[in-house]
Parts: sequence; structure tokens; C-alpha cells
Amino acid sequence: MKRLLITRQLPDRVLAAARARFDVTLRNDTAPLRAAELRAALRDYDAVLPTLGDRFQPDVFADVPAPRAKILANFGVGYNHIDVDAARAAGVMVTNTPGAVTDATADIALTLILMTARRAGEGERLLRARKWHGWGPTQMLGAHVSGKTVGIIGMGRIGKAIARRCHYGFGMSVIFFNRSAVADPGLPARQVAMDEAMAADFVVVAVPGGKATYHLMNAAAFAAMKPGGIFVNISRGDVVDEAALIAVLQAGGIAGAGLDVYEFEPSVPPEFLTMENVTLLPHLGTAALEVRENMGLMAVDNLIAQLEGRDPPNRV
Repeated sequence: MKRLLITRQLPDRVLAAARARFDVTLRNDTAPLRAAELRAALRDYDAVLPTLGDRFQPDVFADVPAPRAKILANFGVGYNHIDVDAARAAGVMVTNTPGAVTDATADIALTLILMTARRAGEGERLLRARKWHGWGPTQMLGAHVSGKTVGIIGMGRIGKAIARRCHYGFGMSVIFFNRSAVADPGLPARQVAMDEAMAADFVVVAVPGGKATYHLMNAAAFAAMKPGGIFVNISRGDVVDEAALIAVLQAGGIAGAGLDVYEFEPSVPPEFLTMENVTLLPHLGTAALEVRENMGLMAVDNLIAQLEGRDPPNRV
């Protein structure tokens, strides 16, 4: 049987499916692969099932010029931790798990919109600290969500799913920025320049990670937001210049932010931790058992296709 390295613990159903076809080594560590482990993965295994943070960058491939591994079947739709060009040059294909994550990630976007607008995290902290003194007409007034405008940055599968929830669930007007033209967004929506999308009441970033979107959300982008605007990121942490976001929040340039991802996970800037108008989640975008099972089984399907000489269904 071909040797497969799985870099992080996965649901039991996924492990069973992988073990039925591969000689599986399951790494018992919650941290991403370290430098020596990255190189050993390419050198000692026929296939690798990596995930977020396992940084297969050009230097790794340069150190293993003739890798035994022929496929990196990434667990997750985002693969900015893998340099696909370097992998391809080394004869290693890369796959991902799109589709399986769409609805779960869109749900987290709406969670962050509502939590930040209605000050839910702040309210729970108040209650747990036993500092709530009872209901009052002006207690913890937040922003109303229904009927407002949402600006979506990136109108792919996840962006469209967020737009559907905002429009049909909350009656929101949808505008969006996308680098290429979107012929059919699937609902009443208007494609606009990024500055106009950033000026919406709520701004949600749903672009893929990678070199093309690194720090796309920078000081200039945040300057286009309105003082009452709320910013939400469910894409990748390095899409946001965290220093610029901290600066605009500290200056009162926007009303708040909801974040599920961070540039240097699991490290979170200490400034965010002290801001009551910032909702922080620990990368929960796809954290539902059935979603993680579907992601894992999709990754295993990609591995089996490569094993059998077929083109994997989700090759990137």
C-alpha cells in the first residue's frame, strides 16, 4: 500500500476511509508541520494530506528536488500555505476541498455580522462578569442589520452564499467587488468598484488567500469605509493588514470588526483583545462535524483518484 501522511487529527470516518486504501501515518500534533517535518513528508511518503499552516513553500521543494510524494491533498478550500507553482515544478500535484466548506463559512460570516452589530460578545462578557443591572431602553444599543447594505469583497462560492443569506434572510441590499466580471451573482446584486463596496454598512471579505490578495485590506481600503461600518473577515488572515485595521479601529474610523482568521494564527494582536467592538472567533469557519467529514472524504477522493491514475476532481 502507498504511504500516506495525515498531518493533523481528522474525524474517524475520514481516517477509516484513508486507512482502507493507504498505509496511513497520523501525526499526533496540533501544530503545523515544522521545517524538518515538511521535508520528511515529501521525502518519505507517497502522498500527504496537509492542512492550514503546513507551509510547503519553494525552499522546501528546493531541499527535496526529487520528492517521493506526488500529491498534496489539502484539507480545506484555501491553499495559500502551499506554493502551487513550486509543487508543480517538482512534479507534485495539489488538490483542495471546495464546495464542502461553502455554507458553513457563510454561516460564520453571518454570525460575525450579527454578533458585532448587536454587541453580543460584549453583552455576554458583561453578564458573565455579573455587571448587568437589568434591562433599560438605552442599554447596549447596537446597529440594526435588516435592510442595510452589505459589500462583499470576492463573489465566488462563499461570497454568493453570504449574499443569499444577507439578501433573502435580512432584506439587505447587496453590492460586491470581484476582480473578474460576475455574469450571474444568483440574486439581485450590483458589481461595483472596491471603494464603493467598502463603503457599505457591512463589509465581508471572502477572497481566496495567496500572493494576489496579500494585505488587500490595507489602510487605503479601510479609509473608504464609513465611520459606522462594520468589517468582517472569514477568508484568510493575511488578506488583512492587521496593523491598518487596528489603526482605523483605534481612530474610530469604523464602528467595529468581526474576525474568524488571523495573519499569524494562533497569535492574535493584543490590541484586538482589548477592543469591545471587535468580535473574535478561533477560526470556526468550517467547525461542524459533518462539514469536516465531507472535507476529509473529498480529500481522500482526490488521493484515491491520483492513486488510480485518474485526474483528481479538485486539482488546483
